[in-house]
Amino acid sequence: MSVAYLGLGSNIGDRDVMLAQAIKRLNGHPSVRVTDVSPLYETDPVGYEDQPPFLNMACRIETSLAPEALLAATLTIERELGRERTVRWGPRTIDIDLLLYDNTTLNTKDLTVPHPRLMERAFVLVPLLDILDNNERDWLPGPAEGSVDAAGVRRWTSNNWPVEFGHSES
Repeated sequence: MSVAYLGLGSNIGDRDVMLAQAIKRLNGHPSVRVTDVSPLYETDPVGYEDQPPFLNMACRIETSLAPEALLAATLTIERELGRERTVRWGPRTIDIDLLLYDNTTLNTKDLTVPHPRLMERAFVLVPLLDILDNNERDWLPGPAEGSVDAAGVRRWTSNNWPVEFGHSES
């Protein structure tokens, strides 16, 4: 099994519910097991700023899927949850990004791992650092401490969080 970290975000509808649905769908995939989830953070939009604030989080998974197959699975979940790609960095019901996959470096037409903007975005890095295992910190493409300004990243509480993600034992 491989270990991967995903970044998730939502700024349309019931954002926390949408993130919980994404985690449940990830965990429902036969080749994915969610092993940890970060707290939720409310963040200001980046890039295209004329939109509501986002809720962002990260999760750690174990998977037998190769990186490209994991990307395909996350894109399917995004579509199932109503994701429409109309404006770059625009509003979305759900966004799921593959941040890290083992200690793998990959650069193809469709996928770059580690995520190319991981170290530039506090809304990704802050939740990731909450759950990143100490022995996996060397997977980061650079030092995390002091790499981003976390001023626009605010802890957010919800009755719908934390979501239950454990597999039931048979």
